Parts: sequence; C-alpha cells; structure tokens
Amino acid sequence: MMTYGTAARRNALRTMAWAVVLALGTSSCAPHAGGVKPTATATLVYRDLSRSFEDRAADLVSRMTLEEKVAQMQNDAPAIPRLGVPAYEWWNEALHGVARAGGATVFPQAIGLSATFDTTLMGEVATTISDEARAKHQEFLRHDMHGRYEGLTFWSPNINIFRDPRWGRGQETYGEDPFLTSRMGVAFVRGLQGDDPIYRKLDATAKHFAVHSGPESERHHFDVHPSERDLHDTYLPAFQALVQEGHVDAVMGAYNRVNGESASASPRLLGEILRKEWGFKGYVVSDCDSVDDIFARHKMVATAEQAASLAVKHGDDLNCGHTYAALVNAVHQGLISEADIDVSLKRLMLARMRLGMFDPPERVRWAQIPYAVNQSPGHDALARRAAEASIVLLKNDGVLPLSRELKHVAVIGPTADDVTALLGNYHGTPANPVTILQGIREALPQAEVTYAHGASLVQGFDGQGTSALIEARYLRPAADATEHGLKAEYFRGNDVTSAPVLTRVDPTIGFQWDHGTPTDDLVMRGELPSDHALAIHEFSVRWSGQLLPPVSGRYELSAPASDGYRLYVDGRLVLDAWRADPAAARPSSVFVDLKAGKAYDLRLEYANNNQNHDVRLAWRLPGARPPLEEALDAARRADVVIYVGGLNSDVEGEEMKVNYPGFAGGDRTDLRLPATQETLLEALRRTGKPMVMVLTSGSALAIDWARQHVPGIVLAWYPGQRGGNAVADVLFGAVNPAGRLPVTFYKASEKLPAFDDYDMRGRTYRYFSGTPLYPFGYGLSYTTFGYSGLALDRDSIARDGSMKVTVKVKNTGHRAGDEVVQLYLRPLQPTRSQALKDLRGFQRVTLQPGEEREVSFTVSAAKDLRHYDEQQRAEAVTPGRYEVQVGASSADIRATQAFTVTP
Repeated sequence: MMTYGTAARRNALRTMAWAVVLALGTSSCAPHAGGVKPTATATLVYRDLSRSFEDRAADLVSRMTLEEKVAQMQNDAPAIPRLGVPAYEWWNEALHGVARAGGATVFPQAIGLSATFDTTLMGEVATTISDEARAKHQEFLRHDMHGRYEGLTFWSPNINIFRDPRWGRGQETYGEDPFLTSRMGVAFVRGLQGDDPIYRKLDATAKHFAVHSGPESERHHFDVHPSERDLHDTYLPAFQALVQEGHVDAVMGAYNRVNGESASASPRLLGEILRKEWGFKGYVVSDCDSVDDIFARHKMVATAEQAASLAVKHGDDLNCGHTYAALVNAVHQGLISEADIDVSLKRLMLARMRLGMFDPPERVRWAQIPYAVNQSPGHDALARRAAEASIVLLKNDGVLPLSRELKHVAVIGPTADDVTALLGNYHGTPANPVTILQGIREALPQAEVTYAHGASLVQGFDGQGTSALIEARYLRPAADATEHGLKAEYFRGNDVTSAPVLTRVDPTIGFQWDHGTPTDDLVMRGELPSDHALAIHEFSVRWSGQLLPPVSGRYELSAPASDGYRLYVDGRLVLDAWRADPAAARPSSVFVDLKAGKAYDLRLEYANNNQNHDVRLAWRLPGARPPLEEALDAARRADVVIYVGGLNSDVEGEEMKVNYPGFAGGDRTDLRLPATQETLLEALRRTGKPMVMVLTSGSALAIDWARQHVPGIVLAWYPGQRGGNAVADVLFGAVNPAGRLPVTFYKASEKLPAFDDYDMRGRTYRYFSGTPLYPFGYGLSYTTFGYSGLALDRDSIARDGSMKVTVKVKNTGHRAGDEVVQLYLRPLQPTRSQALKDLRGFQRVTLQPGEEREVSFTVSAAKDLRHYDEQQRAEAVTPGRYEVQVGASSADIRATQAFTVTP
C-alpha cells in the first residue's frame, strides 16, 4: 500500500512540475475557435492560480476548437494534450457508498438511511463516503487512471418521490415524503461536497429532475402530465431544497417527458424553474442516453443534431452518452451557435476547476486524504451503526428481544445467507460482508444454529438456489497442497490459455464484483503492478484443484453465474454455458456421483460478458431432502425459528430483465410476499415453534398474514456490509430499534391508483384516506415513551411569521432507547389542493429510563404552510385554522393544538 508519506512526496514533485509550467507561463497553443492567435508572451489565464475559477474556465474554453469543446461535453471527455487538459470521465456513483470502483464501505441502501430519521447520522455517512471517494480518486491519478467510476463527479442522491411502492428504484430514494427527502438529501449533499470555501470535495448530483418514478419499462417513452399542485407540492420541493440549501453542484435530467417536454431538454424545468426561479448556478447532466431518447424514442425531433441542439439550448450541459457528438454538424447546419456551446462548457470547466483538477494537489485540502481510509475499521463500525439505526420493529408480541441463552435456533429463508440482500443496487464491494445468518451465529457462539434455505425467493427464480457454497475444507489447489481452496488464475480477455496477470488461492468461489474487477484494489494498494490491472468486461478466471467429497453418493454441483462459465470434473465437461445467450435458459447445475475419500480434479472457468460479474461454486450433498422438508425439520428441532425473507435486488431495481410472478422489468406487480415464501412461512407456523420474521426489502410489502400470525417482525431493508451484525444486535437486544417507515405500507387488499398515473390523490400518507397496514413514520421500540406539555409560543401567526413549538418526551419504560418525535401540520379547513397533513419536523432523541426532555421545533408559515393554490395559480399560504400534531408516527399522534394564520 502506498503510504501517506509517499503520496505527500509525489504531491511535492507534482508541485515542482507545476511551478515549472507556471514559470514558463506562455502560450504555445493553436489558435482558438475565434481565430485569434495568442502572442508568444500571452499569459495563460487558465493556469494562473491567482485568477478566479470563472476567469480561468472562460479562458480555457476560449482556447478550444469546436471539436474539442463538443468532446468535453460528453461523459467520457478525452484529453487535450496541447492545453494540458487530462481525460476525464464524469460518470461516478455513490448512492450509499462509493459504487463500482472496487472495495468500498457499503452502508444501508438509501431507503434504509432515510429510515433512521437522523440527519446528523446521514451527514456522517456522506462525509465518510466522500473521504473514500476522494482518496480513491487521488490514488487513481497516481496510477494515471482516468476511467469510469474514477472521477469526482457523483450521480447521487436520487431524490425522486417514492410515490408508488411498485417502483423498483424506490429503494434508491428517501421515501414518499418531500420534507423528509429534503432534509436527508441536504445532509447527504453537504457531506459529499465538503465545507471548504475554495475547493469542493466532490460534486453531488440531484436526480432525476423532476417527475420520475416508473414504470421502468416505459421510462424512455412516457409523457407525464402532473397537476401544478402535485408538481409544486410533491415533485419539486426536494430539488429546490438541495439547490438552495444544499448548494448541490449538479442536477440530472430524467428520461421521460414532462408535459410534452423532454426532462433533459425542458425550457420550463431547466430554464424557468431551476435557473431563473431557484438561481441554480451549477451544471445539468442528462441521464444516460436520454438525449438520444429525444429523437429515437420520444420522436420529438428527427435527428441527433436536432436533439443535441434542443438539449443544450434548453440547459443540459453534459451528455451521458454520445449524442452530443452531433453538435459539430449541428453548428454547421445552423441549429445551434458555438456561443451556446460555450455557455455549457464554461459551467463544466468551472466545476472541474472548483474540484482542484487544474491546481497543484497540495493546494487542495481534500487531495491529502490517504488511501488507507478506504474500508477502515472506523468506517466499518459506522456502517454497522447506520444499519442498526435503520432497522424498523414492525411487530412485537413480547417475543423480542430473544434470549442469548437459546440452545437451538433455526434460521430459515431465502435471504438469510444472501450477500445480495445486504447490498441493494448501486453499491461497492465490501471486504467482509456479514449476512444475517452469519450475524446470528456470531451473536450466539454457544448455540446450535441450523440453516435451511426453505424456498426460492420467488417462483422461477434460482438465484443462489438452495445449494451451499463448497467450503474451503473440501477443496485443495493441488494433490500435495496443505492449504485449502482452489488455485485461481485471472486473465485479460476470455482466453484462459494466455498468461495470467494474477495467481492466488481462493478459499471459496463466491464473488460479486459488480462493475469492477478482481484486481482493482490490489493495484490501488500497490500489491499488483498497474499494468496487470484487469479491464471491466474483459477478464476471465480459471479455478483449479481437487474436490474432496465428505460422503459417497449423488451430488448436485452448481455454478450459477450471470456470465459465461464451464465446469469440469476429472477432465470431463459437466456444465457448459460458455457461449450461451445470457437471455436464454442455461444449465446451472448437474448431478454427479462421487465417493468419499477420493479426490476429484476440478476446474471452473468463468468469463464475464455483462456488467454484473458474479459467480459461485456450490453443491447439495447426497440425501438432501426437498427444501421445505429440510426447513420444517430444522424448525421442529429448534427452540425458536428466525425466518429471513422478502426481496433482494435481483428482482427489484432499475430497468431489469426480470419477469417472475409479481415482478416485471424491475418493478413489482404484486405487493404481497412472494407465494413461495408465504407457503413456507405458513408451514413454519404450523410447527408451533416461536417465530420471528426478518424482512429484507427496498420497498413496502403487504405482509397482512404475517402481521396477524407472526409474533415478531423486523424490517432490515438492504442493510449494508454489516447488516447481519446489526440485525442480530436488534434480535438479541444489544440494540433497541428505532427506525421509522419512510413509506406507507398498504394492505394487500388495497386497490392503488394505476402505476403510471402521477396524480397524488390516494397516494402516500399525505393524500391516502384509507387505513394502512403500517403508517408512514411507524416503528416500535423495546421501551415506551410518553408525550406531554405541547405548547405553542403564540396562537396566531402572519403568513410570513413563525412560531416555536415545544413538547416534553419521557422514556416511560425500563431501558434506554431512541424516540423519533414527529411534527405534522394539518389544515382544519383544507382546500381541495391541500394535503391531509404534512411532516414538517422530526428529531431523533436518546432517552434513558425515566429521562424526560423538551423537544422544540420552529414552524415558519412561509416555508411550512406554503402550497400551490389552484385559484391563484401560484404558491401561497392560505389564511385559516391549522393544527400542530406531534407524535410517534403520522397515525400515532400524541398531542395536538390549533393555531391561526392571519391574512
């Protein structure tokens, strides 16, 4: 690993090089686009560190040719050697940890972070993410790496409103409420971008502006027509908060149209609202290939030149994709001027200047963060603490917390030992992820913990199947080897007969690299030469050695992978999906007769052909009974059953090729627990054993049967790399849960509005008049809390006035715990356009048994009561009577008091 001292010395050498450049300080560049050739003694303003970033950016742009300008406006901007401009890839992700850039700390998925209702914790998480991101970037530069997922511009957070629980990408958001989304989003952006007055730490990106939440299968085609009420009261507030309070540097447009205008080329959204009304000074980036959609799928114009011109002139500065390559022809065709292009490019160069990309690194505070911060013990501990804070206790009939004196525990369910269920989507690669099964075993070292898969996640989905990874003790790299595992050879490309760039012993074969390669972190830590790095999409692996079966009989060997693979036993090809069409059915397992005490030569070859690189080598031993029978036997022998199921990101997510019962294209068509799991759950209850249910999910589930019949229910979300420990901490009482629902859980019988209808009527706690399964803001504790003394410092305020609200909260139970105090405002004479109530304040407070604390909020009429008035056709504060509601959820209101807003 490169030490901090070594990095500092390299920075010093780079500083000396910069000093030489600045001392030379004369222009040798070609004529700029305007045709004026700088004199030999002209000062290079863009290199002058004493000038403003704005001046330097403008000067740099003025020196570029038209072709160079256009190339810089695409996400994979090439180098301009004559100007000293390095290549730069704008595309990077950091939704809940640095994503797709090798090893990184993985925090709970965004929806889980929102469930903490803790902006301070969110700020800590975001700061940690940005520390790792900055350190990674600086190390990439030291290795002259400028590729995707290696830059400083991160396309996070997703602050779309989770208006419908069927949306597969809802897991990426902060839930259904605009206020909660705003507060969590602002905290996240501030943590990412840092607090330096000169240099930004990173650039955050608010996406997807502004009315975008599925269906995934239609996102490149549909045209949304929200009412002005919904636009201003639901879809825009979080974006406005991130722009005006968080000072987010980038905004990403969406794929769809909004009122006939492409969201990535909308004069109203990008011009009138974002820049004129809100004063946004940053840059706009299109979602990937959304500019291409303008002509290819929305059919708004006929050519790429017209689409690119439309996007730039209406405010989209950067194209994720290559449609902007047509801008050169567009200028020649008179569709757009070079001056229009300059406006956008100056914003992009200004962003790079503010990130310190053109300055000596020792001037940039953030460039000094050492690479050693990545996946540090402190970051790992924070991931565990964030997961603990996110867990929601949905039901407890006294079964929880479980005793640590249990002797026999059955852990049953399809996501219990599933790393995918920890990670959600848009994630990095954790060093040592702890599954829920592993967390339970670590919490109960003296107990017998039996695991049974029990059922598939959903009908027709194999995933990790019901087989188990072949443990290292049954593998050896060679006949005379003393260590366990298989010899692993990693190759460039798909030719496993070439010379490997890396050879090692892998104890087990269970990998998920996700947009990365096995050598990324080895190169970054200096453990492998940079010329041995594997390229994403262009690597393969050969594992070889011997298999030592423990018993004789018929084994089921499996190697499920999303890419090409083939398995040999004693030189015989037994599984072959090397060249198979990924969309077609492929063999994932084979039955082989093996004898105990005999060593079998084993070879597994793997070649990636998509972006989600995963491979497993697993088996089912002879005599293994059907999964349901195995699960029931385990339950009958146990003192307690812990069921772990729900969903994972293999079935819900972004524009996926998924078509299982209840799922389509990444979205859901049924809110209920998949039928395979419901059948298993009901069978387990019939054993009569005490049972607890742990749900993994990125969205709401209609678990009506479980609510009625299972004594304890815990919602873990996708809890990140230490999720297993966090769940065990809650189950066995080391942590008192205090997570709250950032979304409404609807009953299975509830008939929701059409998924593609963006009208908010009947949706979320703000407009839903029915009785939910679990309401927004809901979550139980192992202690109890009492509320008293609600007071307003005045009983009336003007439309531009404010008031202070105080309430006393007391821990009335027998153990310490956190309470999330929530303040809602409700109009007592609502107009047709107003929500039923709105969250306008929340505080997470820790109280010891018997401790009482006064919690205060400030209510501003202009901010907290503003809504879109359909008669005035403008945002306004309506005079009249209102009610302050304070309580433990949107439905559990403990105290109310009315007040008046005067004209």
